[in-house]
Amino acid sequence: MLIGPSRDELEVLKAPLTLQPDFHQFWQETLAQYLPTQPIIAMEPHPTPLTLVEVSDMTIAGFNGDPIKGWFLQPKEINESTPCIVLYDGYGGGRGLPHEWLFWVTVGYRVLVMDTRGQGGGFRLSDTPDGTYPRGPQTPGFMTAGIQDKKDYFYRRVFIDAVSFISAAKELPGVDAERIVVAGGSQGGGIALAATSLSKDVFAAMPDVPFLCNYKRATEVVDTYPYHEITLYARVHRNEIESIFTTLSYFDCMNLVTMAKSPAIISIGMHDPVCPPETIFAMRNHYAGKVDTQIYEFNTHEGGSVEHQLVQAAWLKNLIEKSGAK
Repeated sequence: MLIGPSRDELEVLKAPLTLQPDFHQFWQETLAQYLPTQPIIAMEPHPTPLTLVEVSDMTIAGFNGDPIKGWFLQPKEINESTPCIVLYDGYGGGRGLPHEWLFWVTVGYRVLVMDTRGQGGGFRLSDTPDGTYPRGPQTPGFMTAGIQDKKDYFYRRVFIDAVSFISAAKELPGVDAERIVVAGGSQGGGIALAATSLSKDVFAAMPDVPFLCNYKRATEVVDTYPYHEITLYARVHRNEIESIFTTLSYFDCMNLVTMAKSPAIISIGMHDPVCPPETIFAMRNHYAGKVDTQIYEFNTHEGGSVEHQLVQAAWLKNLIEKSGAK
């Protein structure tokens, strides 16, 4: 079933931004205070049956210096520098196991995978706790964790972790520091958008069916999880609706991408009941940089699935060639 308005309507949709007066100041201060200047804590060889890929177990300093786990994968037979694809995972997932991330390595790039703090109980392993940050009442899940105060909200920490992984990627052996690419699907796509918006070091972004866009409209359009966590919380905290969405506005990619200048390719599933196309178009139409959009007319939250990786690979190769890379 088509979710929301027609594509013709969505192409020109200009949803109103929900930027608060101190939005830019909030993120400038957050980056200045909580983004580590020396991101790499440890890099250790990781035993693996993979014979063509070298795997390193990474520990990177994220928000407030918290140790965030990750994987660094590189092809053994490539000695020259390559772009690095920084990958963020979907809702409930973490860094998983190294062999789950081989596509971009086999294309010939180096890959850095970020573990998502506090997650890993949904579909892929995680090894990073979320620390002991203050939290009030919340709906089970992560969407309302710390929602009472923008300074305590869960995704404030995650987004700074994501920027720190970009900084770390620039320092890794064999990485072309001028060509750091961010990518991910669903939550990972939203994190990639936020990281692109908050970092000056992103060469290109490839978010798939991104989550974390136009939160308020999402809760009005669908009753699927994870957005439904916000709805459930609002039902109980019915006198706090304005403050709930004020907090969320600081972490809404629709607002954040007004700062995103890197070229991007964004995928959208027009039948997606999890990240409805209306919310993604609302974000895309405010994106400050050049955007290419890949529409999957009859797909849901899988978007283009593995076929879309081929689209991304061709798009990225063309972008690199145009930029003058060998």
